[in-house]
Amino acid sequence: MLPPFDYISYRRIRQQQERALRFSALPHPYHLRITANDKQVINKPIEELVHDIQDSAVSPLDVLRVYGKVAKRAQERTNCITELLLPEAESWLDSEINLKGPLAGIPVSLKDTVHVKGFDTSVGYASFTGQPLLEDGPLSTPKMVPMNTRSNYLGAVPYAKTALPITLLSFESSNGLWGICRNPHVPAYSPGGSTGGEAALIAQGGRIGIGSDVAGSVRVPAAWSGIYSLRCSTGRWPKAGVNTSMPGQEGVPSVFSPMARTLDDLTYFTRAIIGMQPWKYDHSVHPIAWRNDLESDAQNKPLRIGLMSSDGVIPPTPAIARALSTTVAALTEAGHTVSEITPPSSAEPFAGLNLGAQLLNSDGCHHFNVPRKSFEPTDPGASQLARIAHLPRPVRYLYYLYVRYIRRDKVSATLIRNFGPKSAAQLWTLTASREAFRAAWHKWWDAESQQFDFIVCPVNATPALPHTAMHDAVSSCGYTFLWNLLDYSAGVIPVGHVDPIRDALDAPYKTTLKRLGADHGIARGAWKHYDSAKMAGLPTAVQVVGRRWQEEQVLGYMAVVEKALEQHLDPQTGRSCRYTLLEID
Repeated sequence: MLPPFDYISYRRIRQQQERALRFSALPHPYHLRITANDKQVINKPIEELVHDIQDSAVSPLDVLRVYGKVAKRAQERTNCITELLLPEAESWLDSEINLKGPLAGIPVSLKDTVHVKGFDTSVGYASFTGQPLLEDGPLSTPKMVPMNTRSNYLGAVPYAKTALPITLLSFESSNGLWGICRNPHVPAYSPGGSTGGEAALIAQGGRIGIGSDVAGSVRVPAAWSGIYSLRCSTGRWPKAGVNTSMPGQEGVPSVFSPMARTLDDLTYFTRAIIGMQPWKYDHSVHPIAWRNDLESDAQNKPLRIGLMSSDGVIPPTPAIARALSTTVAALTEAGHTVSEITPPSSAEPFAGLNLGAQLLNSDGCHHFNVPRKSFEPTDPGASQLARIAHLPRPVRYLYYLYVRYIRRDKVSATLIRNFGPKSAAQLWTLTASREAFRAAWHKWWDAESQQFDFIVCPVNATPALPHTAMHDAVSSCGYTFLWNLLDYSAGVIPVGHVDPIRDALDAPYKTTLKRLGADHGIARGAWKHYDSAKMAGLPTAVQVVGRRWQEEQVLGYMAVVEKALEQHLDPQTGRSCRYTLLEID
């Protein structure tokens, strides 16, 4: 349909009204307050809850209704849900759920990109509405990950699909179709993106969820909302039966990965999915069975840990620097060795950011704009990328010269210079560069002077940013994007919260960046929104990075970090540094 007619059809779409009607039409139990007994269900480790369901100590319907209450409350506070599946989930419990599976009766939420029979997979685009799926995808089937026989189904119960940004290329989670998703700690801020709705729901009492990550999209939401997540390497987690904004993009492959409210739940969930041998139903999954010995071995020895305190592009803001230093102090106190790393000179992080940006957007930002209807709002960060990519090459080169020599911003200019559509020959060259980049890091990590068990680093330079800040901070993704480019396993552990006094800047942000040698547009775009008083209470987190296909070890290392934080006392307060989850009410 041509403009302006497609704009008229966009304005007629009423997804938010239909969603509101589904919530209001829920049976009476879903409208009741969350009780003390409900909180026991929410806070019980997932493994224990599974046993209770299997032993008939608790009804799976009662468990579903607890999480239905959580979803209703979370939606009211943060607008984190796109499609509500509760009525269907009740019917699935009666006929399709395997209550002998390792996730028997456990409610699971899904990023809106995942296929669910009878529902749209809008990905935030109006043009994808009114097209309910005719069958479930493997990640969303009511049985949850089908195998050869019904007895092998995991038994999880999908109960909600969650918010994301249009384009999927943002640490925001909003679109014109579903509205703005808010941070559960400070509503004026983003919960992260692109899997922000998942993070917001899980932080408010949700159990487990599934998101996707191409530049940090399960890790940044986890860090900004105060939950746990794991970025799996390609081939360890199934990804069939989903929609995307960039079909065919494989320069930096997107991976689907787990998110959870606690580390115990994250580990159990990951182990259950991989333990069901997903390579038997998804061709993209490698036949790598779950290795319990690697998970346990990671927790039973003194560790040699590499510290990347900065990516060399955007220094961490004070709140993030404090979370990192607290983690280092806790690990050192626990008997582990922590030392600052020097990345390989031929593959330093900024070179990775530049290479990854070109690979990810090698189509010239074409595909994520195609489904948009006329005047349909887009993400401000993605809009910035598209504007640069669409410049004619001579004009873009002149813009590069202006930024490089008039504004004297070498970092921004480098990212601009070759940011545009690539020919097949150019893409091949970039892919070869990616493989050389990976080889350099592989050789570096294997060298005797390194031999790190894992690397600890920030998840992002800042805590959660305010809504629409992606206009300035769209390139603030280096701490996560680097590991996507390398295809390393990486997990997120929340550490603390922003303190308005302890985390305050001691000088204007531009002055601080000059002192730190980072006076360029990319760093200024992120730091300009840093305000410890306004950010007070937002979560802070760190990232635990292992090598490729080391999900078991990374989860084991995350347990080591969490235990160290729990045992370490804050020198100012005298209290344990273990993260405090958002209170459920």
